Amino acid sequence: MNIISPWHHGAGFYVNATQAPWNRHYRMYDYVLNELPTLVESMFPLNDQRSIAGHSMGGHGALVLALRNPERYRSVSAFSPISNPVNYPRGKKAFAAYLGKDTAAWAEYDASLLMRQASRFVPALVDQGEADDFLAEQLKPETLEAAARISGYPLELNRREGFDHGYYFIASFIEQHLRFHAGYLAR
Repeated sequence: MNIISPWHHGAGFYVNATQAPWNRHYRMYDYVLNELPTLVESMFPLNDQRSIAGHSMGGHGALVLALRNPERYRSVSAFSPISNPVNYPRGKKAFAAYLGKDTAAWAEYDASLLMRQASRFVPALVDQGEADDFLAEQLKPETLEAAARISGYPLELNRREGFDHGYYFIASFIEQHLRFHAGYLAR
């Protein structure tokens, strides 16, 4: 299983940059999709069954990778993912810097837009704390939920009352995510 770490300060959004100066070295999407699994699989006795998970920006990355590459993953899960970055100021700023002004290119890295158009599905589990300070402005799980309804995507979205964005939220529900993935990896 690939685990994508949250990376708030860099606002990377797991893209392959097309704009200078970022385009010379910033290819986080390719790194997580290809280089990291190759490295891990060369060091450990693993098979070709994969699932992917992440938290916050990493949850966004996990969803985008699974949505764009359904043949590679058996399941995807996320805690508090940024669900619709093309419609929030920090996402717009980062996408403009990394990808330029062409908003069609931005859509390739937006989980809600990708899920809305999906025709091949990777079962998805998302947990969102209802006391998360980032919920209304940045995370927008309702956009992911609406996209799943439109495409018929198999999304289980759990809203967790009293939980925020932090460690105890993840620690409280990580076992359910691991069991979710194990069920698909064992098939």
